[in-house]
Parts: sequence; structure tokens; C-alpha cells
Amino acid sequence: QVQLVESGGGLVQAGGSLRLSCATSGGTFSTYGMGWFRQAPGTDRECVAAINWSGGIRFYPGSVRGRFTISRDNAKNTVYLQMNSLKPEDSAVYYCAADRDSNKWSSVPGIADMDYWGKGTLVTVSS
Repeated sequence: QVQLVESGGGLVQAGGSLRLSCATSGGTFSTYGMGWFRQAPGTDRECVAAINWSGGIRFYPGSVRGRFTISRDNAKNTVYLQMNSLKPEDSAVYYCAADRDSNKWSSVPGIADMDYWGKGTLVTVSS
């Protein structure tokens, strides 16, 4: 059974930084594409960063490109999301997700692409 556990969320002032981590277990992490999604109250869940199984391909939507960086450490079965220059509109619950077949990605993956999900970590950016 694949488990994903996010950590690193919290309260930060606008302009600040946070680093989220997602530790995985129970699967073959090095073969999974990994994504970070977020969902604010009343909005749809959206992908903010994705990295393919090898780490060689990354996708970001325009809203976070240049501010967020996704990375992975296959030796630690962990994926990270470095978030800089945070804005109040970045406030949301952030979820880690895994896709068993990231070779199909041609752009930012959607919710339906992902096979496994964590329970989320809350990020609040104050103005």
C-alpha cells in the first residue's frame, strides 16, 4: 500500500518562503511521477508543480513559475516543493500525489492522472 505523507506547511508572511516535503512508502518511488497540488476553499484542486520519474522533466503552471521549485530525492523516497515569494493567494491545502506513469505527461498533470494521494498540509500566507 502506497502512502504519502506531507510536512512543512504553516503560517508565513507574504514574500516569505516555505519548503514542503512528501515522504513516500510502500511503493516504487523511483518509478513514479510526483506532483504537488493545492486546493483553497471553494476552488478546484490544481497542480502547482510536477516532476517525472527521473527528475528530468518538470512542469509548472504560470501562476507559480519562477517562484516554486519541485525536486526529488529517490534515495530518500521524498519529493520537495520549495516555495518562494509567497503571496496570500498561495494559501491552500497542499497535497502530494504520485502517478505510476508519468511518461504520458505532456503538460501539467491533472487530478485524474494521479494514482495516490497524501492527506495534505495547510499553507497560510498572511498579507
